[in-house]
Amino acid sequence: MSPRSRSALSAVLIALASLLAPCATLAGWAMHGPADTGRYVAAVAPLADDPAVRDAAADTLGAGFTGFVDEATAGPVNGAVRLFVRDAARSFTRTEAFHEGWDAANRTVHAAVLRSLRDDGAAGGAVTVDLAPVTERVRDRLAEDHVPFARRIPVRHTAVTVLPAHEADRLRKGYHVLDVAAFWLPLAAVAFAVTGIAVAACRRRAVTAAGIGTALGGALLALAVPVGRRLTVAELPGPAAGAVGAVYDALTATLRTASWLLVALGLAVALASWLTGRYGRPARRTPLTEPPGEPAPPRPSRTRL
Repeated sequence: MSPRSRSALSAVLIALASLLAPCATLAGWAMHGPADTGRYVAAVAPLADDPAVRDAAADTLGAGFTGFVDEATAGPVNGAVRLFVRDAARSFTRTEAFHEGWDAANRTVHAAVLRSLRDDGAAGGAVTVDLAPVTERVRDRLAEDHVPFARRIPVRHTAVTVLPAHEADRLRKGYHVLDVAAFWLPLAAVAFAVTGIAVAACRRRAVTAAGIGTALGGALLALAVPVGRRLTVAELPGPAAGAVGAVYDALTATLRTASWLLVALGLAVALASWLTGRYGRPARRTPLTEPPGEPAPPRPSRTRL
């Protein structure tokens, strides 16, 4: 193979490796970050102190309690009661019981969604959870804190729909694709990069190009994170947008870190390769010439006697 053909093949392989590097990072983050219940709960646990999340939770709790009162009294409650319920719900979001309920609810919902995504037999069915254990846990904690009427909070075993059937089926297909991609994409990226460097006519330049390509891929991934956030919260109202944005930031924190690490790794490899080529070459030595010596004395000729 001619040097020109080797250089062209090396450029194609390194370009493919550079494109696969951010995709592999994204797939690995999706499978080992949000798709892991323990990491998910740990990531969203601090959001219990976020004002936007607290307001959204208070509105949801207040609406649910008001609906329960409407059913119990067979009629709508007045504005004073609604205002009291709203203030009580906001006060509740500042208690330790809310933090425990937040973690328990997120763990329960995430485990149910993940179990449904991994089960092919659940196709065509909605993802539902029973939040009665969470309600009971919060009720017991409030009773321990001597909150009035805490023991009267009803615990209903009701299946709450988390994901409709069509959305669950769509996410299940995407989950299986990510599962395969998280394993094969990193291997393919490394294989393309190593092969591209091996067949290159100038391997040092190939290593530099691979480093620069990896850094560019990491920069594109880092840019895609805020763009994805803007698209996620674009159609949501103000309070919901703040809560969803806080959750998005918490879940993508490791992805942002991974993308910048990819940039740093690529630049470090490219810089090391460039410095090696520039300063690592041995200096050319000029051959030493011996100084001209004195001419050898002429050999005496033999004369015939």
